[in-house]
Amino acid sequence: MVTALAALVLAAPSPNVDESRMRALIEHLAAFNTRNTNTPELERAANWVAAEFRKIPGLQVEIFKYEIHESQRIPKDNTVVEVVATLPGATDHRVIVGGHMDSINMTRGADLYTARAPGANDDLSGVAVTFEAAHLMSQRKWNDTLVFVAFSGEEQGLLGSAALAKHAKAQGWKIDGVLSNDMVSNSSDHLGERDDRNVRVFSEESPNHDSRELARFIEWIQNTRKETLFFDPGVVRKRVAKPAHGVKLVFRKDRFGRGGDHTSFNNEGFTAVRFVEVYEEYTRQHTPMDLPDHVDFKYLANNARVNILAMSALADAPPPPTRVRVTRDQGQSTTLTWSGAPNGEYVVYWRETTSPVWEAALTVKGNKALIEKVNKDDHIFAVGSPGGIPVPAI
Repeated sequence: MVTALAALVLAAPSPNVDESRMRALIEHLAAFNTRNTNTPELERAANWVAAEFRKIPGLQVEIFKYEIHESQRIPKDNTVVEVVATLPGATDHRVIVGGHMDSINMTRGADLYTARAPGANDDLSGVAVTFEAAHLMSQRKWNDTLVFVAFSGEEQGLLGSAALAKHAKAQGWKIDGVLSNDMVSNSSDHLGERDDRNVRVFSEESPNHDSRELARFIEWIQNTRKETLFFDPGVVRKRVAKPAHGVKLVFRKDRFGRGGDHTSFNNEGFTAVRFVEVYEEYTRQHTPMDLPDHVDFKYLANNARVNILAMSALADAPPPPTRVRVTRDQGQSTTLTWSGAPNGEYVVYWRETTSPVWEAALTVKGNKALIEKVNKDDHIFAVGSPGGIPVPAI
């Protein structure tokens, strides 16, 4: 029998990404002549962003200040700002999502500090994803504390993210994952190439953090997606050949010779990845042509959904298992053991040694699992908590 309260819950509309809200944010901020980190416009933009964050119930909003110093793209020492909005959770573990609000015009002959630099895709698209995640994730309580950041100083060398990452390390933040979005709304280029059905995720492999495994996990949950928005740990997942909107993994820290705000967190030992469109249009990067007219808002909304799915998974994930081991016996099946909650629920993942992505998964209870007819010689295994980053087995 369905109670009156349950009936109301079932009848309530599911939260969903609002393209018009994302469009309004991009159009408003792109109307600034520039948001160069060295200019008064950047601070005015930050104040507007902070005011918009404050309209979202439950968020604690801070204007985060840091110092920049004279260099090639910085005319003099200065104190600059970025915006950090926090949604407190049940624990002090954090999941961070962000994009950079600063822009720059690097057209030959243009004045860096006064030239028109709308920066709609680079990177108001990332800021819009961050805002949309804040709007939707704030509608319920989460286990982790969620942090939404509009970075600055990215175009001068990742300065704002570096300042926040160093602050996080100094303060002992427990960060379960950082999702950086930088240029996630352009779906085609002037050569006629188009991909509005995938987003690239760049990740660094390092013994100091789990970024590569976070990227692999995001690819798995998105390319086996069945939710409308938030992650559901009870869903039985199977890989589909052509997901409605997929993740393309790139096993490199970032684009060749370039960088993004996730790298600042990697450098401090935190797990962080970068989302970026498949086809970049270079004629609209760091030029006055980076306008809202060129934003594919449907594509942007789908990339926001990928972020929200990943964020919601990490935000409620139980503690990960430890000491994940493959038993040394020979046979056509594989047994794994790990340390963790004795009656807890865990997910075992496996893939061929030649595959870059997880190919199958099985939900089990306890601290031991037998994966029948999958041998340890040809496969790689991992175990994770539901919604958590898989821990590779050794």
